[in-house]
Amino acid sequence: MAQSSSNLVIDQRSGFCKSNSIFYSKRNPTAHPPNNSLDVTTFISSRAHHGKIAFIDASTGAKLTFAELWRAVDSVATCLSNMGVRKGHVILLLSPNSIFFPVVCLAVMSLGAVITTTNPLNTPREIAKQIADSKPVLAFTTRQLVPKLAGSNLRIVLLDEQSIPAVQNAKIVATLEELLKKQPSGARVRDQVDQDDTATLLYSSGTTGASKGVVGSHRNLIAMVQIVLNRFKLDDGEHRFICTVPMFHIYGLAVFALALLASGTTVVILSKYELHEMLSAIKKYRVTYLPLVPPILVALVNGADQIRAKYDLSSLQAVLSGGAPLGKEMIEGFVEKYSTVTILQGYGLTESTGVGASTDSLEESRRYGTAGLLSPCMNGKIVDTETGEALPVNRTGELWLTGPSIMKGYFSNAEATASTLDSEGWLKTGDLCYIDDDGFIFVVDRLKELIKYKGYQVPPAELEALLLTHPEISDAAVIPIPDKEAGQCPMAYVVRKAGSNLSEGAVMDFIAGQVAPYKKIRRVAFIASVPKNPSGKILRKDLIQLSTSKL
Repeated sequence: MAQSSSNLVIDQRSGFCKSNSIFYSKRNPTAHPPNNSLDVTTFISSRAHHGKIAFIDASTGAKLTFAELWRAVDSVATCLSNMGVRKGHVILLLSPNSIFFPVVCLAVMSLGAVITTTNPLNTPREIAKQIADSKPVLAFTTRQLVPKLAGSNLRIVLLDEQSIPAVQNAKIVATLEELLKKQPSGARVRDQVDQDDTATLLYSSGTTGASKGVVGSHRNLIAMVQIVLNRFKLDDGEHRFICTVPMFHIYGLAVFALALLASGTTVVILSKYELHEMLSAIKKYRVTYLPLVPPILVALVNGADQIRAKYDLSSLQAVLSGGAPLGKEMIEGFVEKYSTVTILQGYGLTESTGVGASTDSLEESRRYGTAGLLSPCMNGKIVDTETGEALPVNRTGELWLTGPSIMKGYFSNAEATASTLDSEGWLKTGDLCYIDDDGFIFVVDRLKELIKYKGYQVPPAELEALLLTHPEISDAAVIPIPDKEAGQCPMAYVVRKAGSNLSEGAVMDFIAGQVAPYKKIRRVAFIASVPKNPSGKILRKDLIQLSTSKL
């Protein structure tokens, strides 16, 4: 069947239009606010809902009601304005998850200033590089993390002190508590903020190379909030989410610090992920939604018997996995162990404000291996990497996306922007995908991570999925290693299960019996754990560096 829309004939089943080779979202479109003079903080705070508690600190039980949250945002914004922060100024937030992380973000963005976040685990050198690139005028951080800003000469607001302590080589100008005591003032300087103004400057994960500053607009964030609200259709006050992922990352920032506030639901915040602390919090606070990344799901499946014996997880209705695709075995394993919990998946990039595609029901998730259907208002193309031709259904190429949540570009990097965004605003995701007859996206691999063996393309993800089916392997990663004859060969880093004496030869034989000769693994090394970024993506660049250091 086909439907006609705006003079285009779109296949109702796949969403594909033959005349322009574009895949259109099958989801109902969201209504984007027409008022251009709108910031994301105002948009979220003006949403009518009946929620009472916005955030709960999982470890201390401290709470922020919605009324307290918005008073805090106003107070911090007033103080920042009085300190000279204006539209376009960049503010650095270096902090673990806390109930005040969203307060800082929302206050900064309400002024038209720009929030840039960074990983508390980053080294002073890595943080200094981001500071040099983004040029913040002020930083929010904790007492423990102040030394990581040494030498930056930045003014600092402490998030966790009642009074300003004497800290050597640090320009501490205030504490958050002092800012929160300030009465909100309507007299503060208010620059006009438009939807196309910059709101966030988030640095991409850099799994294959150097990270780049992704420029996100208020329009991008508003579109993301609309998509999240449309996906969950939450009843006010009826659900509780738990935040297991870092808020400095697009997944944590977009969903937990911003979007869920607009729904009136409660977010239980873990300062950092720890399995038993997470499970205790689910039990204590009767959490209904558990967003996570694949490594956490693996832990839930592998330890299911002990977990179910120790923790009451009866409140849990759904887990939402993002950051990396889930294989058939993992989905089936989870459904078997936790039969009352729906498993959903999502696909997105920092460059797409964390959204792009999703499965929104158990039926959709059981189409194993899929990243889901295109998000509302998101269009896609599958582009042949050699010819640039846009391909139809069931053909593999690079996934391109366009829609209101696509980034403005890379900060001060015209070359990287031009190579990632085309002249019509299509984002080249770098993911090798195909879209099937029903419009479901399947990620084959990262385009840059394909191993080139004698002219053949070998997807590491395919080999990793096979390795994980071995009964003695708990985790694995596959990388390219240089070879004089073949160009590159696949090498596997394998984490053996406890008590296993699995040999390198046995691993290679296991794969050789299941794949074409050019896909065979040629080297194996055993490691204690596979390095991954906060969203669960394998840090192949770290493994490539490890492999070259031992050659």
